[in-house]
Amino acid sequence: MGHRIGIDLGGTKIEALTLDAQGREVFRKRVPAPTSGYDATLAAVAAIAREAGEGSLGIGIPGALSPVTGLVKNANSTHLIGHPFKQDLERALGREVRMANDANCFALSEAVDGAAAGAEVVFGVILGTGVGGGVVVRGQVLTGPNAIAGEWGHNPLPLPTAQDLPLRECYCHRLGCIEAYLSGPSFARDHEQATGERLSPEEIVRRGAEATLARYEERLARALGSIINVLDPDVVVLGGGMSNVQRIYDNVPKIWGRYIFSDYVATRLVRAMHGDSSGVRGAAWLWGGPPPPQ
Repeated sequence: MGHRIGIDLGGTKIEALTLDAQGREVFRKRVPAPTSGYDATLAAVAAIAREAGEGSLGIGIPGALSPVTGLVKNANSTHLIGHPFKQDLERALGREVRMANDANCFALSEAVDGAAAGAEVVFGVILGTGVGGGVVVRGQVLTGPNAIAGEWGHNPLPLPTAQDLPLRECYCHRLGCIEAYLSGPSFARDHEQATGERLSPEEIVRRGAEATLARYEERLARALGSIINVLDPDVVVLGGGMSNVQRIYDNVPKIWGRYIFSDYVATRLVRAMHGDSSGVRGAAWLWGGPPPPQ
């Protein structure tokens, strides 16, 4: 196997990574994601793919390809929706591309040799510009016949309390989606509504805004509790900007037992080992995982 190239198309950045046959990094680049629409995004991804060199090419996108039409659906980068992104990119590059949901790429990377290595069932969570999820079972991504496996961000937030009302509108136009409460921008909006302060998520965390952080943790515990009830994963691994809030890993497991139908919860909540580069590594492995360690 020659070089493997992965590209992670996020809400705020595009990252490319090239790995050699031994899985060693030989190229990496990160550029801001265009904000001006579909054509600019297509051109930017094609440009960074050419720069990354020759080899198998896998791309993680913040959405999914419809198994029926091949068009992008469910993308919080809404300018991608309804476009034949895979076909357009293959035409622009003159080569075959494998494309998958970014959270699936993230979960695959962490399950193969990251924070969840060796676990049988892994639920990978992205808490970033949007809220995504991916399921890996025995080293294989679970996609599902509708290409939506793991899409917990568009379930309703369980058991809304007075603090959660009125239900927030999500970009998908449904009310009360988990994403509308647990994404980075939603966290900042929640703080602004409660305090009148317009701050970035990083600044809110830096200031130690206890009430805002406690609301976030309780909502995250509720939302993950419902996932654990259905999937019962060995490990839940968090990525995305909000995964950098260290107190989550202590506080959320202390809360989620209230919402989990078990006398004991063995599921571990861990932070991604490969940080915000996990998605791009998983994308590179859409053509097959890394070689076994020497």
